[in-house]
Amino acid sequence: MEEEIKNELDELGECCKARDEYLAGWQRAKADLINYKKEELTRMGQIIRFAAEELALKFLPILDTFERAEAETPEDLKADRYFKGLLLVGAQMKELLKSFEVEEITALNQDFNPNFHEVVAEVEGKEPGKVAEVVQGGYMMQGKVIRPAKVKIIKH
Repeated sequence: MEEEIKNELDELGECCKARDEYLAGWQRAKADLINYKKEELTRMGQIIRFAAEELALKFLPILDTFERAEAETPEDLKADRYFKGLLLVGAQMKELLKSFEVEEITALNQDFNPNFHEVVAEVEGKEPGKVAEVVQGGYMMQGKVIRPAKVKIIKH
């Protein structure tokens, strides 16, 4: 009888040990799955940001064209309702880009900063190192420069 009890206790001990191993394995698998889900969400977020950035970069030349058209149109034609409609499309495009957190880089009359500006020419002036003219607007998206502003700076 004593032998039977001892055998049953040994069996019970082995069952408890197996149970603990299975539980630990299940807990590791569960933790791995949670970590995988987090990594996958991060990866998907990066893909979405990359795609949004690519889309924004494709829209910027179109926006440049609208801005150039507005700047080069004589004042008497700016009152035309068709031209106003065209400018409205440009404004809507700016709003669309804003919804993607795309912001224009302020450059005119700012100190030259190689992180935000790309020099295309140097001009004469009183304040060396300042941006004298913006040739092409620069843009940031979610705090990252996606296109630097092309500028003319005052010579040193």
